[in-house]
Amino acid sequence: MRRRKFISLLGGAAMSAISWPLTVCAQQPAMPVVGLLISYSLDPSGQRLLAAFREGLKESGYEEGRNVVIEYLSAEGHYDRLPALAADLVRGRVAVIAAVGGSPAALAAKVATASIPIVFQIGVDPVHDGLVASLNRPSGNLTGIANLAVEIGPKRLELLRELLPSATVVGALVNPTRRNAEIESRELQAAARRLEIKLHLLHASTDSDLDMVFAALDQLQAGGLVISGDPFFNSRSEQLGALTVRHAVPAIYQFRDFVAAGGLISYGTSLTNAHRLAGIYVGRILKGEKPADLPVQQSTKVELVINLKTAKTLGLEVPPTLLARADEVIE
Repeated sequence: MRRRKFISLLGGAAMSAISWPLTVCAQQPAMPVVGLLISYSLDPSGQRLLAAFREGLKESGYEEGRNVVIEYLSAEGHYDRLPALAADLVRGRVAVIAAVGGSPAALAAKVATASIPIVFQIGVDPVHDGLVASLNRPSGNLTGIANLAVEIGPKRLELLRELLPSATVVGALVNPTRRNAEIESRELQAAARRLEIKLHLLHASTDSDLDMVFAALDQLQAGGLVISGDPFFNSRSEQLGALTVRHAVPAIYQFRDFVAAGGLISYGTSLTNAHRLAGIYVGRILKGEKPADLPVQQSTKVELVINLKTAKTLGLEVPPTLLARADEVIE
């Protein structure tokens, strides 16, 4: 096992992709150890999600450092790292694995162990992905929280069209390495046909890809951009927000962090709520409940956030009907 650096995480202090050393866990035998397998980066937005997870744990009676130890392992948006990180957690004999940030983490955890309980937080159908037998009776050692993701991708395109009624050409940014990328692409293309929009699918899975995508948008003269949900994009919300402003591209993404970083609009499931629910499930398992007896929950809370300052910069007038539906307006 590779050497790890010890970093105190008590009280929600700043975190690193480097985890708690397992020797510390051995020194606290009275405390169960929760292994967090994380797809996204532990930047400020990632830390807010993990704070919500800890809040859920606390609601179930478990508080980090008091009666539970948490080991954090992050792939920083690089899915190929997840299998090795999952194997590390299994070797560390954690009590529960929480696989958060999408199906790649959940699938890596499932491959790594058939005995340690796993709670996932994903944005796809867990039955379709082979994670559970059914939503009501998961069976096996997995259960968790499923966000609305692919289902509301077309809704984001509709909202962008409402904001840009004259746009006839729009780009869609998709990570082709994501398991459900093909499904999401088909859903977006179908929505574009209904709205009579020409949709260009643009692929990115690395930082250099993002630069090429925005150069391509200029050449395509796209009137707007829909960014599909993905842990790689989640961990680059600020970068994406800055790129859309620099290239003067009206864009919609699924999370508030994108809008806070200068992006125009976001619409999607509340990830903080989904992580809180995952924390509650982990606490229930620590108390003795089995994953097979805990139905998969669907996190249905969605948020619409609009950045009026960005809209003005882009010379756009946000329809009053859209503003009235917004959960938050950033001015």
